Amino acid sequence: MADIRSLFVTRLYRAPLADGGGRIDADELAASCLSIAEDDEAGQDWCEENGYPGYTSYASLTDLPWRFPIFTEVVRALDAHVAAFARDLAFDLEDKPLALQDIWINILPEGGMHASHIHPHSVISGTTYVAMPQGASALKLEDPRSARMMAAPARLKDAPEGLRQFIYVTPEVGDVLLWESWLRHEVPMNMSEDDRVSVSFNYGWG
Repeated sequence: MADIRSLFVTRLYRAPLADGGGRIDADELAASCLSIAEDDEAGQDWCEENGYPGYTSYASLTDLPWRFPIFTEVVRALDAHVAAFARDLAFDLEDKPLALQDIWINILPEGGMHASHIHPHSVISGTTYVAMPQGASALKLEDPRSARMMAAPARLKDAPEGLRQFIYVTPEVGDVLLWESWLRHEVPMNMSEDDRVSVSFNYGWG
């Protein structure tokens, strides 16, 4: 009888953000994200100059936890989730925990999308979801082996999840998703008339 095993597994972590601790008021977080977007003229200008749909604070505000207490609580919860994921991944961190590098707001309007990308120079990346209206985009994750598949045929539509080339994950408000930063991902077009709001982040080591 054949022995077939799964090797080099790609892990995806999903949990309620609140499970990480911290005093997180979902309504306060949502209101803060919208208020920041409205007041951040530098971020608005960057989005316009770069053809970025909606709004992101990625290129303008690098100190959200210092400016807004709600983000201090968000980071406290994220630290706990990232530490748990690092244990699951069996990382040997040599008593140097993973630390937050960047945290930023994303507001994606109807028709907006984020193209496929990775997060270089980081170890763990992720997103927590603030507003996910009906019809908002799922997160699309790509099999990291895709570039090496060469002449491989397509997978069956009903292939087991672990064998598919793309996985779509539909998060709920309050969820946090974590993955290793080399994992290519994208946000397909937002088909909702309402904004899709999230907070993304990177953690590094050393």
